Amino acid sequence: MKQLMTKDEFIEKLKSVGMTSYHDKHPFHHAMNEGRLGQEQIKGWVANRYYYQSKIPIKDAAILSNCPLRDVRRMWLHRITDHDGKQADEGGIEAWLRLGEAVGYDRTAILSETHVVPGVRFAVDAYVQLTRTKPWPIAVASSLTELFAPDLMKTRIEAFEKYYTWVPSWGLDYFKSRVTQARKDSDEGLQLTLTHCNTPELQEEAVKALSFKCDLLWSILDAISLAYGFDLGRAPVLKP
Repeated sequence: MKQLMTKDEFIEKLKSVGMTSYHDKHPFHHAMNEGRLGQEQIKGWVANRYYYQSKIPIKDAAILSNCPLRDVRRMWLHRITDHDGKQADEGGIEAWLRLGEAVGYDRTAILSETHVVPGVRFAVDAYVQLTRTKPWPIAVASSLTELFAPDLMKTRIEAFEKYYTWVPSWGLDYFKSRVTQARKDSDEGLQLTLTHCNTPELQEEAVKALSFKCDLLWSILDAISLAYGFDLGRAPVLKP
């Protein structure tokens, strides 16, 4: 018979997923942080990662739509406006579009999703599907990759400022905001997970959902690496 993990055991189990599987360990991120990516690879990553960014409010709305608890909905609701903003020049998506402009795209090219490769689209859509179909506490647990994001954001900012000086500093606003916002969001998500994943079965599903999310983020970088010729010994295969 499965045993309910203690709070500390559950936290340790969740954090162990990130320690082994979070995408900060992917070769593409290592190369980015060591200054080994070319301009087209940076641009390709920005354009493809936009597809993920654009779906964050949609997955959060899916979580809200499945949650019957008003207090939880009130707590989670800010995530949609954090990314969508309340007016034109606000929010995480707008900050990412500015990053796109900073690396050399016209924002219409980012918005058109012309550069999104099939593997990225498939992975991101699978994440949205998880949040629509799984119980809301499990979908919340899948968001706990935010536990590991602040350190990655700090490293990324340092790398861009050191190696990718062709990107103007205003283009890094998204990363800078996430250093503090991701920590706040992860604390919030962790508390909900600890409170509402309150059976051995739900705890197990929460760990699986977080592992799935880590695999998904890893797959996104795999797809970008293949499309943009990273470390493959061949010419990039770029979408027209």
